[in-house]
Amino acid sequence: VQLQASGGGLVQAGDSLRLSCAASGRTFSRYDMGWFRQAPGKEREFVGGIRWSGGSTYYADSVKGRFTISRDNAKSTVYLQMDSLKPEDTAVYYCAAGPSRWPLQASRKYDYWGQGTLVTVSS
Repeated sequence: VQLQASGGGLVQAGDSLRLSCAASGRTFSRYDMGWFRQAPGKEREFVGGIRWSGGSTYYADSVKGRFTISRDNAKSTVYLQMDSLKPEDTAVYYCAAGPSRWPLQASRKYDYWGQGTLVTVSS
């Protein structure tokens, strides 16, 4: 699976942004999808994930209630809607795809990774 993330940019605190991750190659609908982020000088962290069917999602506590993941299997695309953005959300955001046998928040689950898109939130 090849993944292409897009939609990053510079926004102000409180603004919204929607990231997209388009997949190509193998059957997208068979994979769970996750979003991760890495801030400067920090380790990569889990943001949220969605099961292959779209029927279940899981979020990190830091984004719960502000971020929403959805997917459109017909378009082979997963989205990350980010609302009420904070400066601490500034990071490079990565999408990833993996089989359903591991919990959504487990990075070892994901076999395929996109190139990342930068989100910068100014105060």
